[in-house]
Amino acid sequence: MILRSKLLLIEDNNDMRENTAEILELANYEVLTASNGKEGVSMAKANKPELIICDIMMPELDGYQVFYILSKDPNTSTIPFIFLTAKADKKDMRKGMNLGADDYLTKPFEEMELLDAIESRLKKKQVIDVEFEQTLESLNNFMDKARGTAELEALSDNRKTKFYKKKQIIYREDEYPNALYFIVKGKVVESKMDQNAKELITELYNEGEFLGYIPLLQESQYKETATSVEDTELAVIPRDDFLKLVRNNRDVSAKFIKMLSKNILEKEERLLRLAYGSVRERVAGALLQLHETYNDPEKGSFSISFSREDLAGIVGTATESLIRTLSDFKDEKVIESKGREIRLTNIEKLKKIARHL
Repeated sequence: MILRSKLLLIEDNNDMRENTAEILELANYEVLTASNGKEGVSMAKANKPELIICDIMMPELDGYQVFYILSKDPNTSTIPFIFLTAKADKKDMRKGMNLGADDYLTKPFEEMELLDAIESRLKKKQVIDVEFEQTLESLNNFMDKARGTAELEALSDNRKTKFYKKKQIIYREDEYPNALYFIVKGKVVESKMDQNAKELITELYNEGEFLGYIPLLQESQYKETATSVEDTELAVIPRDDFLKLVRNNRDVSAKFIKMLSKNILEKEERLLRLAYGSVRERVAGALLQLHETYNDPEKGSFSISFSREDLAGIVGTATESLIRTLSDFKDEKVIESKGREIRLTNIEKLKKIARHL
């Protein structure tokens, strides 16, 4: 017998876990089980199941915490998630669905009720779940797949690409957006001017990422200016196409928004911490962020290449202060530098320095 989809069941009650797993296995699913939320998070990240069924009231981490953690990880954020609970409280149901869960079942439930919910979610996932490999081809495949749904047959095929030279502005703060951008090749930063007319870089984007989607969703002006760090190629998705995609189909909307999201709350928290961290902590944090976002293995395991002026903009300090701190890091043997190239030689020590970020 060929097993179908791999499911993860997170349930702390032994009898409920064993009985539910047996039902799913008889229905020809491959079933992984976890007895608490912490174990469930680890298993989800290690095994990438096609769907997660999770109890809410559990030790270690409750179901809401499990969902929150997994939704912030790009590797697990698009996995369909079904909550199980003994409570029939509408507040609990509303909280789960507001978080972005795909379905919600109250215990005790009928076997077919569970199987139907799983089958429904897996079928809808297949309609829109393309292997998103962060390339223009995969973007087009995703959009074409979305067009195949009945509600989106009129979606335009107009997805042209535009080229930007190094340091060229893509859009400016206070302009109104007319498109969603996808980075086919290159790097982009978003920045704001503070009250002293000093540029502060607020976000970094790499190949395979989207930018400009928040103002589109909010139907508001851009809050930052986007600039190419190097020669950059962008795929341009017309505004109307994007809005049709997120408005006309709930499942497409949920998956597309998850795919786009880069954790806005974390960005806000990072900016808040930057306001209170020392220059030394902020420089360490910026180097780690650049390494995570832009590291090029071909240039060395931990090498990054960024101008000192742009790096100062990320840190939110004067270029002179940045250079002095980099010199200190060099003396402490946590980095090596040559020209604009910086190689991180002691990641763990940098993490300790940036511990407040």
